[in-house]
Amino acid sequence: MALTLVIMAAGLGTRFGGPKQLAPVGPSGETLLDYAIYDATCAGFTRAVLVIGEELGARVRAHVARVIGGAVPVHYVEQRLDDLPGGRRVPEGRVKPWGTAHAVLAARDAVEGPFAACNADDFYGRDALTRAAEFLAGGHAGDSPGTFANIAYPLRDTLSAAGGVNRAVCHADGDGWLESVEEVVDIRRQGDGGYAGTDPRGRPVRLAADALVSMNLWAFTPAVFALLGRGFAEFLGHASAGRSEFLISHGIGDAVRRGEARVRLLGTHGRWLGVTYPEDRPHVEGTLRQLVAAGEYPERLWG
Repeated sequence: MALTLVIMAAGLGTRFGGPKQLAPVGPSGETLLDYAIYDATCAGFTRAVLVIGEELGARVRAHVARVIGGAVPVHYVEQRLDDLPGGRRVPEGRVKPWGTAHAVLAARDAVEGPFAACNADDFYGRDALTRAAEFLAGGHAGDSPGTFANIAYPLRDTLSAAGGVNRAVCHADGDGWLESVEEVVDIRRQGDGGYAGTDPRGRPVRLAADALVSMNLWAFTPAVFALLGRGFAEFLGHASAGRSEFLISHGIGDAVRRGEARVRLLGTHGRWLGVTYPEDRPHVEGTLRQLVAAGEYPERLWG
């Protein structure tokens, strides 16, 4: 069974100050995008679909051609602002992409079977991609409702020393199935060793260090496209749609609440790395050098 990795690479990297998906962080100038594709191929994925935006599309294509070449089949789809249902028009002044769930929808014509979706600017670790591949290989395409998975990480392992972060906090039942998702913004470690942020209404939220959060590594079947399509149409009917984003956590969380989807939360032994702020970059570079020195990755990923 062929497995596809859909990589969301249309972000603009506002807080980072530039396109994080193209920032060289590996010892030979590799990007986090390169590591995602490399780990995916080691885990059993056979093709990649990159969701790109008009602004950075040419640069992403050129980078992949130069670094990866023909080692892995890579296909491209564009996340367009005017890719809207029902003849809707782009709100005046809207320039920001519609969000991660819309990015997954952009890949709907390039994916035929089970697939994983992830961010282009996150490092998930090979074990995480392997867990996603194993789940997909288990064969959930015929399940009703749609049965998906999310590889979740403990909150304490996903923070930045440079500032607050936004995270989708996952709440599971006793059997490890997702019950709800809570978006919490500006999460920081507190002086007492705990963690705190605010909910979308600005109310304070206290969080445990081992709270599970989604870093947008999902295992999906094509059934997800219909769910997200309906959710996106509903999202566009909200008054705030012109300036907000339709996130995977929103679309899947709503589908779970309605009983239209089930999501298994899977753990991983891999470590997450990310560059939310420029100050995060030295830590990511140093950790990748350590992984190379330990023999977990070659110094040059693609020879």
